[in-house]
Amino acid sequence: MRILAFGTYQAADHPRVRVLADGLRERGHQVAEANVPLGLSTKERVAMLGGASGALRMVGRLARSWSRLVLVSTRVRRRARPDAVLVGYMGHFDVWLARLLFPRTPVVLDHLVFAATTAQDRGVGATGVKQRLLRFLDRAALTIADVVLVDTEEHRDVVPPSLRAKAVVVPVGATGAWYEAGAREADRRADAPLRVVFYGLFTPLQGAGTIGRAVGALPDDGSVLVTMIGSGQDLDEARRSATGGAPTEWRSWVDAAELPDLVAAHDVGIGIAGTTEKALKVVPNKVYQCAAAGLAVVTSDTAPQRRAFGDAVTSFPAGDAAALAAAVRALADDRDLLARRRAAAATAADRFRPAAAVAPLEDRLTTLLG
Repeated sequence: MRILAFGTYQAADHPRVRVLADGLRERGHQVAEANVPLGLSTKERVAMLGGASGALRMVGRLARSWSRLVLVSTRVRRRARPDAVLVGYMGHFDVWLARLLFPRTPVVLDHLVFAATTAQDRGVGATGVKQRLLRFLDRAALTIADVVLVDTEEHRDVVPPSLRAKAVVVPVGATGAWYEAGAREADRRADAPLRVVFYGLFTPLQGAGTIGRAVGALPDDGSVLVTMIGSGQDLDEARRSATGGAPTEWRSWVDAAELPDLVAAHDVGIGIAGTTEKALKVVPNKVYQCAAAGLAVVTSDTAPQRRAFGDAVTSFPAGDAAALAAAVRALADDRDLLARRRAAAATAADRFRPAAAVAPLEDRLTTLLG
């Protein structure tokens, strides 16, 4: 099959589309790309839709990116018309353009996030004009697409019943860079301090406050060293809560190309700890990535994470800082346990390499295209 990865996605910041494209290539399909990044974070996109002036700025950014995207797509189409168009992450608007440019070609929408529930996680209420607009965007995007990719069964259940037959569950997975970084860091000193890392947005979904309190409950004697990477609305709370605990390095940002090696130099990766409705529906990028990099993973005990990784990760009750701290201390005190947890996570991560992750999408496309 010839597949065109299309849209204003930003693969460096949101590597899901890279997993999909790499996996399809590894399974023998031709994947071309028509990509003009919009240059806006998820937070910025949600904020810009909050009022008339923000919406106008969003339209302006889209118009500039789309004008270039049309030219790129035209050149690709002249070389070989695609059998399917894959609209990348945050493609709520891009799917409209994809349908306009490729009216008779199946359009696959990677609907990894629902705009309405993401906005709620970022502090937007469940009612009001903004929520109605975001729900409309979600519904319209799902209606336009021929195939809708979601990451968990829980997110598939959020798709309206009349459109649910379009939905295909494709795990987020991790790019090859994470597996390669893990292989380079396979041998680690057993007598060194336990190195723990968390990275991502400091939002309610992540449970940043809970993670901060857990760090604050870890010993300050140097037996555990923590790296916290990222920014967000709950960063200040996390930093206050971590005071007095394990020595912690706080980094606001790490280049995406450098992140796999930096993370792989740690022993333990913290997933999420949030108790929000959205937090109970996801398996976050970092759980796949940390497992691929050979870290022991400690994350909240939720149905989708349990279904994906089972006993290969160490689970604790969502929102329970004391339980999270206890799980980390147990790994610091028992290095044989740490080695077993690292090995279990790495073995489980093999199921989510790109070529394996995209198998359900390949099956659906094969059926759709006959």
